[in-house]
Amino acid sequence: MSDPLRARRVVVVGAGVGGLCSAMVLAHRGLDVTLVEAAATPGGKIRQTLVDGVGIDAGPTVFTMRWVFEQMLAEMGSSLSDILTLEPIGVLARHAWRGTEQHLDLLADTAHSADAIARFSSPQEGKRFLEFCRQTRALYAALEKPYIRSERPNLLSMVSDLGVDGLATLAGLGPFANLWRSLGRHFHDPRLQQLFGRYATYCGSSPWSAPATLMLVAQVELDGVWSVKGGMLAVAQALAAVGEKHGVQARYQQVCTQILLDKGRVSGVQLASGEVIAADDVVFNGDVGALGQGLLGPAVQSSFEPVATRKRSLSAFTMALHAKASGFPLVRHNVFFDRDYHSEFDDIFRRRSLPRQGTVYVCAQDRSDGADAGVDRERLLCLVNAPADGDTHSFDPGEIEACESNSLALMRHCGLELDWQPHQRVRTLPQDFARLFPGSGGALYGTATHGWMSAFARHSARSPVPGLYLAGGSVHPGPGVPMAAMSGRLAAATLMANLDSTSRSRRVLISGGMSTP
Repeated sequence: MSDPLRARRVVVVGAGVGGLCSAMVLAHRGLDVTLVEAAATPGGKIRQTLVDGVGIDAGPTVFTMRWVFEQMLAEMGSSLSDILTLEPIGVLARHAWRGTEQHLDLLADTAHSADAIARFSSPQEGKRFLEFCRQTRALYAALEKPYIRSERPNLLSMVSDLGVDGLATLAGLGPFANLWRSLGRHFHDPRLQQLFGRYATYCGSSPWSAPATLMLVAQVELDGVWSVKGGMLAVAQALAAVGEKHGVQARYQQVCTQILLDKGRVSGVQLASGEVIAADDVVFNGDVGALGQGLLGPAVQSSFEPVATRKRSLSAFTMALHAKASGFPLVRHNVFFDRDYHSEFDDIFRRRSLPRQGTVYVCAQDRSDGADAGVDRERLLCLVNAPADGDTHSFDPGEIEACESNSLALMRHCGLELDWQPHQRVRTLPQDFARLFPGSGGALYGTATHGWMSAFARHSARSPVPGLYLAGGSVHPGPGVPMAAMSGRLAAATLMANLDSTSRSRRVLISGGMSTP
């Protein structure tokens, strides 16, 4: 007897982490899965840039929430240790500020971080940090099930899922407060407010507009950060290999130009070559803004609204360098703060310009905790936040040079000297990200997480079009490698649930979780 699931054809569009996870899960469940990707390799925003003959991670650089991948792989009889080599990071990030010779390490060990904060600022701030950690743990435990592991909630379902204890946790946080104001209740030292306010940028947002619930990002990091042998691209390559082992038919350098409908339901996709691939279901793992702009054809465009420029998340100006570094004791992850933090977000979100006093993140990819790079020239990714206007504004050379000059000056003021030749640097600007990720305008995190209602604003895995499912960082539960992976798992679970007519009205919940004993 033939397997009815094996006869069901699914096309996954886009081999970012969300698409890779959807394809892998669906193929493992027995569906006929074809994965089409415009690029030559898997990864999406996980990408490397070749600089001076070496590959430098030029997208996500942090691996967290490994439980998302462990639980998914366990269902397939595998584990992360089977497909990747991971090294835990003890120094989560080293932070420096203009105007002070001090730097502050946030450590994987919470007690050690509290001690470091006490030495850096005051014993009282060390104690406040411990209370902050207690609240972020409670917040994460309250929100993991109803938000991270569940299909997109609405207000009523969120209240129901949270229960009395969860609602009390949110009430204690001040759910309508913005992140910056809430951090001001925890820390008296403005540098610490600045440090933890930066977690809003992990979702492409401003600390002055992001909800206080984004404090939970601190808990995600404190639960573990790992470096990946071979760089983050190895994560995408390993997931692609698992998918192909389970039957995913991967087709790279194939641009999807249309999602096709028949009588209002998905019937397949058309490629730039003119080839049509018939499908019973399609998982779209691209920026959801591309659908509203009609980049996947007119048939689905009417079901989606274009994303307004003012609602887009952050983009970035990056420099991938193969450079000599001296002076400052770099670790894997480093953050350099300027004096006027508010001006950075005012420039980006109000003035729509490259920031004059932008924070600089540096990923030193040949370093581990306190260790020398061990090479004469090391691989560095320097990133400054920028507005996502890449489809409407090309920053001119004067703007770019000013931003680069200001960034290098900030690092020098903090003690870091960088030396490179022109061929040892590759810049990437919002207009470049807009070309790489169609429909995004250069936004790297979908829509900005601004306002307490933003939790309900992202698209669900269930799209308005029958047979079309959504995955990736622009849809629920949000941006970042583990969240994109979870979106892929949710898209696959929702598709499978819809094959059972008794499950259509039931919200999908992924079992397990970091907070599960």
